[in-house]
Amino acid sequence: MRLPSLSSLRFFEAAAQTGSFVKAAAQLHVTHGAVSRQIRLLEQALGVELFERRNRTIVLNTAGRLLHETTFSVFNQLEAVVHQLQQSAREEVLVLSCEPTIAMKWLIPRLSRFHNANPDIKLHLVAAGGPIDFARVGVDLALRRDDFRWTQDYYAEKICDEWVGPVTALAKSSGNKQLLDNSTLLYSGTRPKAWSTWQQLAGISIQGSARVDYEHFYLCVQAAVSGLGATIASFLMVQDELANGQLYPPYGFIRDGSGYYLLSPQPFEQDEKRTRFSQWLMAEVTACLKVTTA
Repeated sequence: MRLPSLSSLRFFEAAAQTGSFVKAAAQLHVTHGAVSRQIRLLEQALGVELFERRNRTIVLNTAGRLLHETTFSVFNQLEAVVHQLQQSAREEVLVLSCEPTIAMKWLIPRLSRFHNANPDIKLHLVAAGGPIDFARVGVDLALRRDDFRWTQDYYAEKICDEWVGPVTALAKSSGNKQLLDNSTLLYSGTRPKAWSTWQQLAGISIQGSARVDYEHFYLCVQAAVSGLGATIASFLMVQDELANGQLYPPYGFIRDGSGYYLLSPQPFEQDEKRTRFSQWLMAEVTACLKVTTA
């Protein structure tokens, strides 16, 4: 005896659960017509109808209810086994979503230290910023700046305050009160208010400047290194450039009121991998911020 295709049975299960071809289509991310075709093919393969069609509604008939009792149990068992296998395969893997500039300019250069200290944990890095749906994107942790609101379901550990300040490749005398007047100011599309926020917090007004826009923060940093102007940068993002003299912070760095947080869909203490990474991350950031930030 040849069984109907697994695909048609999956479509049937979705339609039986939702009581609607339209809702089943939405659940399966296919068209209403695709669901109708699969149900029709299944009914033809079985030689019986499974639903009573009542205008725009569908109701399981006797044959449909009998089949649904089995498909409901089978698909639940299948999903449970697949989930178990996936969890087992990922047991030693920690997937981290991190804002691109922080990942490129700060985290990646330090990851070798994490790997050396935790050789049993395989860290997979995903570059992304802003709100995150952990279940949908399949990550364990997210390193984010608190420039958006996350849901109360998430667990958050504050990593550090954000320190910002202008940086430029052109070192000028610190005795000059107007170090950036008549300069080219580089603006990031991801932080469009960075310059105005810093000027307000620092009590400094820049005169006669020109404006150039870049799409991402890290492009502004690279442009500043190349001598194309001055940009507002996070202290964490330009440590290497400051250390090797590629960039100069004419006014130092100040807190801008925001901070970096490590987000998790479950309590950190429930998973040793999360705990170990958060502790390592906190230690690294603390060590970095001991360098002059004011």
